[in-house]
Amino acid sequence: MVIDLNADLGEGFGIWRLGDDLALLDIVTSANVACGFHAGDPVTIRRTCAAAVDRGVAIGAQVSYRDLAHFGRREMDVEQEELCAEVLYQLAAVDGIARAMGGRVSYVKPHGALYNRICRDETQAAAVIDAVADYDPSLPVLTLPGSVVHKVAAAEGVPTVSEAFADRAYTPQGMLVPRREPGSVVHDPAAVSARARQMAVDGSVTAADGSSVPISARSICVHGDTPDAVRLAQGVRDTLLAAGVVLQAFA
Repeated sequence: MVIDLNADLGEGFGIWRLGDDLALLDIVTSANVACGFHAGDPVTIRRTCAAAVDRGVAIGAQVSYRDLAHFGRREMDVEQEELCAEVLYQLAAVDGIARAMGGRVSYVKPHGALYNRICRDETQAAAVIDAVADYDPSLPVLTLPGSVVHKVAAAEGVPTVSEAFADRAYTPQGMLVPRREPGSVVHDPAAVSARARQMAVDGSVTAADGSSVPISARSICVHGDTPDAVRLAQGVRDTLLAAGVVLQAFA
């Protein structure tokens, strides 16, 4: 069993800091670096990329809607060409900084509302995939199992990687419970670790209604902006290693 452990990092902005990026970079194998549209700024991106390179952590571009005010968690209707250009802009910016720090962007992970929207919306999924294909069609895109993104990406020759979320609640259909609903985020460290083990070892997740949903994932995410994120991530890492899982970046 080989699993990648990823977290959203570099989500500060200016003097405002969110999460403990350096501590999380000692735990995860992949870092989804905010590109400046939902969070992040040039200095934060530079520092995060440099720290990831120092630790041998894979760097991903965490592209999003242009929505600083709502942290990229507000669904938006953006014309396809515009969305494609905005994703391309973000990807190129973070990859440029990563390369200056001695690394490179090795995958793409949409953030927040954009992530959820392109799981079901072929038009917006195509905009994101078009941007990746224009920049580097070898870059894999992280998405949910069963997402429409897999089909859209396959048509353009862009690889995809399935991921699961240890700290998010699931619907019986295998989608994420919207954040506006109670219980959408799991905060209990023991529960988060147990869910990660279930995902990696059993290939399933317990949905919000108690049903068991099959899930096949190469990567598991623990959000960096949740309270006690470092403790949650460390618990997941320790639990997976104890279960005999090899932690290794997919890219």
